Amino acid sequence: MNAEMPLLRFLLLPVLVAGLAFLASAQDEPDLPDGLGDAPELPAGLHADDEPADEPDLPDGLFDDAPPPDEPSEHRKTLRDILDLTGFLEVRGGLRTQRDNYEKDASIGETRLHLETETRGATSGIEAVADFLYDPVLNRPDIDIEDGQGWIDLRAANAYFTPVPTMDVKIGRQILTWGTGDLLFVNDLFPKDWVSFFIGRDVEYLKAPSDAAKVSLFGENANLDVIYTPQFDPDRFITGRRISYYNSTLGRIAGRDAIVQAQTPDAPFRDDEVALRLYRNIAAYELALYGYHGFWKTPVGRNAAGTKATFPRLSVYGASVRGPLRKGIGNVEIGYYDSEQDRSGSDPLVRNSELRMLLGYEQDLPRIAKDFTLGLQYYLERMMGRRAYRRTLPAGTPAKGRDRHVFTVRLTRLLWQQNLKLSLFTFYSPSDSDTYLRPNANYKINDHWSVEVGGNVFGGKHRTTFFGQFENNSNVYAAMRYSF
Repeated sequence: MNAEMPLLRFLLLPVLVAGLAFLASAQDEPDLPDGLGDAPELPAGLHADDEPADEPDLPDGLFDDAPPPDEPSEHRKTLRDILDLTGFLEVRGGLRTQRDNYEKDASIGETRLHLETETRGATSGIEAVADFLYDPVLNRPDIDIEDGQGWIDLRAANAYFTPVPTMDVKIGRQILTWGTGDLLFVNDLFPKDWVSFFIGRDVEYLKAPSDAAKVSLFGENANLDVIYTPQFDPDRFITGRRISYYNSTLGRIAGRDAIVQAQTPDAPFRDDEVALRLYRNIAAYELALYGYHGFWKTPVGRNAAGTKATFPRLSVYGASVRGPLRKGIGNVEIGYYDSEQDRSGSDPLVRNSELRMLLGYEQDLPRIAKDFTLGLQYYLERMMGRRAYRRTLPAGTPAKGRDRHVFTVRLTRLLWQQNLKLSLFTFYSPSDSDTYLRPNANYKINDHWSVEVGGNVFGGKHRTTFFGQFENNSNVYAAMRYSF
């Protein structure tokens, strides 16, 4: 990717300059009414030229020129006070639970300093979020802002403002999300970081940043979000550098011995993306329509020579409903994935079009236990044009089924005055015969310190399925965080 592209994006950010000047002029005081011109005599001892009476010394810290105890003097202010910084320092390590011939035994081993700062006015503001990393597992000191490699990961750098009461605008690097799924995505076509998700980083790092302009319009009958990304932002996908995967060209599991080489569309304002969401509330239900035009977010195609993975053109049209259902919250989401370069399904180098659907339900279960929550989901991917797909499938390539079914279960329990959070998220696909478990325990020691342990456990009958290919990447991890 052209090294000048990140600089070009930052030049698109607005330069915010504000200045204030105050002018004041003294006016002559009017004459006092008759009788008020002469001040009454002060009692003895209160004249300015009287000798002061002996007074006891004030305790230290009570002199008039001492700063208030809760407001440090200017020379005592730290850089954190001046920049209004918040964030955390974290150490996180993890190991694979079995040997992988193509990857290191350590799944993660990083020290992370996360810093946030924001300056907010009445109708505008600027935001910056960055992570500074030391990661000997990957051992790639070179910085790549796009895929988050190197010792810095820029999470946000944007400006936002409200030009009129019915419009919000945000321009720059930002985290974007919408849709109704819980770790399953239908109409959310914003970049994800699957490497972070599978190696044991905090779940917030599943969402990767976008370099985009977002405009939100608010009306009486509906609201509209328009997001324009001038240069395609792909997922941070599995390449083999940290996680082994099934390589269809080699017909086996591969990793560092076969790093995925992707041909990423990167021409500004030509290889762009547009995403739309039109939504409104009816009673307690939120209804939404979605549209997207851009590319598949992971490289699901191959070039003609078969040497590089590609990102075919993609348009998505969808809808969702979310609201109360019996004693909990239910949601339905659907999306049609129009693979523009292979609508007939006859090109074996391009992924077919798909219909995707998601059903979800979440409910608190106080009868079973206090602060206990259950979440259930059903997800469907249905391949379009499967007859043409099977007819043109290269010999020796495993054929995908028409439908991929996935069920998920989330169990969450809060204990010890909600300072201990226990959770288990389970993916199970009966059509692929594979599973993925995410157990996690997080304990908040106090307002600053917390500790966490968890795991990523993969299993499958076949090494060619989505979760089954990652079986050798099963891992356990632990972390300690100091927040400020």
